[in-house]
Amino acid sequence: MTIDFGTSSTVAVLSAFERGPRAIEVDGSVTMSSAVFALEDGTLVVGQDAERRARLDPARFEPNPKRRIDEATLLLGTDVVQVTDTLAAVLRRVGEEAVRQLNGQWPDAVRLSHPARWGSTRQTTLRQAAIKAGFGTSTALLPEPVAAAAHYAALRSQPLAPGSALAVYDLGAGTFDCAVVGVTRDGFTVLADNGLPDLGSLDIDQALLVYVGRQVSHLDPAQWQRVLRPQSVTDRRIRRALMQDVRDAKETLSRHAHTEVPMPEPFEDVLVTRAELEALVRPNLLRSAELMAATIRDAGLTPQQLSGVYLVGGPSRMPLVASLLADKLGVMPTTQDQPETAVAFGLHEEPTAPAAPPQDEPRTMPAISPVMRPQTWHPPIQQQPQPGRPMQVPPARPARKSLKVPMLVGAGVLVLVAALVTTLVLVNGQSGDSPPLAGGTTLHQFGGGVDPASCDQAGEKDGHGFTPCLLQLAGNVPDRAGCSSGLNGMSLPSIGGAGNATIVTCTMTSTSQQLSTTMVVYYQGLPYSSLKTSVDAQLENPSEAIEGEWQGNGLSGHYRGGVGIVGDILVFGADDRNVAGMVISIDLSGEGSQTAQDVVDYFEQHVKPGT
Repeated sequence: MTIDFGTSSTVAVLSAFERGPRAIEVDGSVTMSSAVFALEDGTLVVGQDAERRARLDPARFEPNPKRRIDEATLLLGTDVVQVTDTLAAVLRRVGEEAVRQLNGQWPDAVRLSHPARWGSTRQTTLRQAAIKAGFGTSTALLPEPVAAAAHYAALRSQPLAPGSALAVYDLGAGTFDCAVVGVTRDGFTVLADNGLPDLGSLDIDQALLVYVGRQVSHLDPAQWQRVLRPQSVTDRRIRRALMQDVRDAKETLSRHAHTEVPMPEPFEDVLVTRAELEALVRPNLLRSAELMAATIRDAGLTPQQLSGVYLVGGPSRMPLVASLLADKLGVMPTTQDQPETAVAFGLHEEPTAPAAPPQDEPRTMPAISPVMRPQTWHPPIQQQPQPGRPMQVPPARPARKSLKVPMLVGAGVLVLVAALVTTLVLVNGQSGDSPPLAGGTTLHQFGGGVDPASCDQAGEKDGHGFTPCLLQLAGNVPDRAGCSSGLNGMSLPSIGGAGNATIVTCTMTSTSQQLSTTMVVYYQGLPYSSLKTSVDAQLENPSEAIEGEWQGNGLSGHYRGGVGIVGDILVFGADDRNVAGMVISIDLSGEGSQTAQDVVDYFEQHVKPGT
């Protein structure tokens, strides 16, 4: 028997009586809820029984015991319960169903999956739970991506050759995990792995809940706050029922273009479309696609060198997941009708448990860092150069949210600020003029004289990529910064006409804080309105953003800026011509905190044309 113990659901597969592996149905489904409920006599019930009893007394209910594995005990109602007991209760329930199907006999062998990044402490806790569940001490533990790779190989008409590799994209309920798995003569081995602890279907559910709340909360703000923060048993019942309806709506939108979310009184039901859900989750799913690409680089490979990209986990059936990965990797991923069962079935295919001992926790791995390959890895293809290790970034400022790999998404603009975080470009600003344009124009202030109509099309460029239109917008910035044509390591997709824009990036380093860096990206052919739409999604509090007007260097226009997730962001543009700019400033010193006024002041003093 094999068991994939998931955050929100558990899948078990049994092979017996010379029959092939088949999923064990518990409570009428192959995916059993991992939830646990503590009865007043101390008995723990799981699955649908736990879900049903939670409506009567939510305080005695734990929906995701796997998320609590680092805690010794849980408080369920008035009872203190060992975490290993809650895990054992879930394992015991599927074990009991297997025993029933085996006519009273326990399975001869049991295998459990675990995230590849779990170290010895968590694996020991899982083993203890298996012993308490009655599985004995011989239970084998295998990493989830190894099991997923084994399942992928079993589905192929031709076996995977030793030396080949496969990428596994695992979007679960509580976390996102990705890995590159190598094929050896004896089975599979993890070459590189990574993950996002704040991305899973539970987080998607919460985002959808907030979205529907915005549509109806104005009808009774006080009651909606009680839904979000239950104060009584009745409130908790209402919230649990609503969260189930939200989950059902999310799953329906994977198959249909729209659905309705039933709302409690006095609120009206909310119609939600797939496009609206995808707009909510796109930024986080883009993060997962970026991390998948980085993990492939960690293994020293390119997407084209892989045997495939395999999607596992229930949320991965969202159409947007495959679309984003295909765009990012240039490889169409593979999935199956029930991606939530892939790991459990794959546990049957892997011949032996991996011999490598678990690593001690806490285990940390940078998002982009070289990974040492096992000695058994002998790829038959020419290896790509290993990427350099990124610089160690000091902790983020106390007033900021945790440092993440952000994306500025706008109408035709995608700026990867990770390039600014992981590659700190220290520029020694040099005075003097850059090479002149054909007409003798230099980097000095224009004071007018550029025809606005000429900014609608590409013009002659100097040695740094500046056209006369961009030079007028940049003013003296190129004299005080290092400027070059293009996005300087960032990425701009060719959508919404942005691919035709002329782009110059200038990097400025503060003289007072050598770990404070600002990039100014100038665009010709991309209007201010397009850049402006990219700001609010990246601001910590869009309502605190500052908008205003500016004048200088013969131009006038508008700006909007504020404190972003990882740095200060401001966009500006001229009113009468198709030129705009974006200021991205990050203080890596970890000192102090910024306000929206700070980035506006910086723009006024250092970036505004004519300063």
